[in-house]
Amino acid sequence: MQAHVDKDTCIGCGVCPSVAPEVFAMDDDGKAVEIVESVPESSADSAKEAEDSCPVNAISVE
Repeated sequence: MQAHVDKDTCIGCGVCPSVAPEVFAMDDDGKAVEIVESVPESSADSAKEAEDSCPVNAISVE
């Protein structure tokens, strides 16, 4: 499973790293970034929750 953040869509709200800090972080530009190449199985539920919680649908987890 991989996570991706569309940085053009991201508004930098910070929801994803608060829900899944093991998968997402905020970069120096104030936008979210994925910090793992592959989402660990133990983090799959929180990564999907972050995807569902993004107010602008900038996150995809597949």
